[in-house]
Amino acid sequence: MASASSANTILTPPLTSSSSSSPSNKSSHLSFLNSSTSNISLKLSHSHSLSRPRSQSLVVANILKIVESPELSFSESRDLEFVSSKSKPTILVSEKLGEAGLELLRSFGNVDCSYNLSPDELCSKISLCDAMIVRSGTKVTRQVFEAAKGRLKVVGRAGVGIDNVDLQAATEFGCLVVNAPTANTIAAAEHGIALLASMARNVAQADASMKSGKWQRNKYVGVSLVGKTLAVMGFGKVGSEVARRAKGLGIHVIAHDPYAPADRARAIGVDLVSFDQAISTADFISLHMPLTPTTSKIFNDETFAKVKKGVRIINVARGGVIDEDALVRALDSGLVAQAALDVFTEEPPPSDSKLVQHENVTVTPHLGASTKEAQEGVAVEIAEAVVGALRGELSATAVNAPMVPAEVLSELAPYVVLAEKLGRLGVQSVAGGSGIKSVKVVYRSARDPDNLDTRLVRAMITKGIIEPISNSFINLVNADFTAKQKGLRITEERVVVDSSPDYPFDSIQLQISNVESKFASALLENGNISIEGRVKDGIPHLTRVGSFSVDVSLEGNLILCCQVDQPGMIGRVGNILGEHNVNVSFMSVGRTVKRTKAIMAIGVDEEPDKDTLKKIGEVPAIEEFVFLEL
Repeated sequence: MASASSANTILTPPLTSSSSSSPSNKSSHLSFLNSSTSNISLKLSHSHSLSRPRSQSLVVANILKIVESPELSFSESRDLEFVSSKSKPTILVSEKLGEAGLELLRSFGNVDCSYNLSPDELCSKISLCDAMIVRSGTKVTRQVFEAAKGRLKVVGRAGVGIDNVDLQAATEFGCLVVNAPTANTIAAAEHGIALLASMARNVAQADASMKSGKWQRNKYVGVSLVGKTLAVMGFGKVGSEVARRAKGLGIHVIAHDPYAPADRARAIGVDLVSFDQAISTADFISLHMPLTPTTSKIFNDETFAKVKKGVRIINVARGGVIDEDALVRALDSGLVAQAALDVFTEEPPPSDSKLVQHENVTVTPHLGASTKEAQEGVAVEIAEAVVGALRGELSATAVNAPMVPAEVLSELAPYVVLAEKLGRLGVQSVAGGSGIKSVKVVYRSARDPDNLDTRLVRAMITKGIIEPISNSFINLVNADFTAKQKGLRITEERVVVDSSPDYPFDSIQLQISNVESKFASALLENGNISIEGRVKDGIPHLTRVGSFSVDVSLEGNLILCCQVDQPGMIGRVGNILGEHNVNVSFMSVGRTVKRTKAIMAIGVDEEPDKDTLKKIGEVPAIEEFVFLEL
């Protein structure tokens, strides 16, 4: 007999540190002490011993990997107890930072402003530093963390992107990485609007023409903005601010974002639409999406073939989302009338770049955040984050994983893998432009609810849902905060079942409500997308899709087919995959009633091409199918 408890936990962001202590934790290290499912707290516990035992030298690499390393011990002459220590922490600032931020840092520690350091000079200096702040120019590599010898406690990136920081190495060496994601928002949005207007009226080209002694009024006739349609691709902080400003210019704004809540878009007066609808109807396309494996070169020859002829494109996001060679071809053919670009795949771009030199392209050297106000705002935001981290406080802008107890990690390791993959399957099952707003997680376990810590599992579900479609980095520190920030409400329910208490969970079920599904068979009677999994012999398995039972290992990628339950189906689909050199790792069929409908779940090592998937869809007995990346 199962009973439910602890339902409807509303997640809140961890903004403060706990003042309670843990009697079982006597060494000086970062520890998570509050086992509540709705709050994560961080504290420094103190003792006479300042070095951390090897058994506590545990970090999460990519959230989950357990690393044990003697280099992670604290120096006996240093602790995180900086506020009460006689010697202040040393903070290296390797690139120019606004004076307001520097003053805040100086009030807390010793600030070393050393600019233009070579990699060797940085490695030589870093062992004397407790924290460092960089912009985009300094490369914080694994060699830097190795040279720090465990002393470097926090790296602050004055800006949003952290491409120049080796997150894996930072995590392995116990170094927290924080960034400043909000201060640049308005500056980037304003620059996007500036490029939009200057491109429409050929301002840059006309200026260059006049300075060369020409007067070419007829050549530089522009286009009006009022009444045109702007597609904002990526409706996050910057994208939504661009939309607000564009509407003030009389532009009709639509947006595509697989995650953005529809109610937030409606509040601004923006319609969320599909990707193809956005690019095929817009007169202007403004890019504000992160650079992820999914979005890399998402604007390519195939995409440009679908756009409204004569469209104009603005990019103040990331250069890599555009295939630059394809854009040149689209400009030459007239599919794209003009482009205004602030970012490039290679920065700075080559001097002979055909894209930069194209007469219908307006370019700026990555000026999105380059206003005096934004620079000061970033300086203060990153200084506050670094000082807070040195004090042992949780940072809402942390982008890598904190230290967690070894026993929790070792027991939960396979379940957090399962949780992330369920999240990834869930977000890929959603169709349409409504975005995910409400997720329910049901944990079935034989354990008493008070002896079941779900924080890390919940964080990994959040990671699986958000990271594939966002530039956010999700971990135990920032999962709840990021979910709330993005309008994602996660509730949890615990169901006590009669199984072995030796394992933390019997199964984990994910339900997504108020969305359309790409795979209708994944819907329950209440209209929720439902997927469920469990761990078998240490391996995550998908065990239920909607009301259908399946059993397939969550390795590689997955094809789900809803079919008429009849003989020979496994062979037909298997032959199609084999003919196209796609290796099948697992295959499982589940059904509710004999000879009616069934779900075939197929694990594949490679991603099938479009022709292969098309042939699977053409099998008469297959009613629907979906390919899902794990």
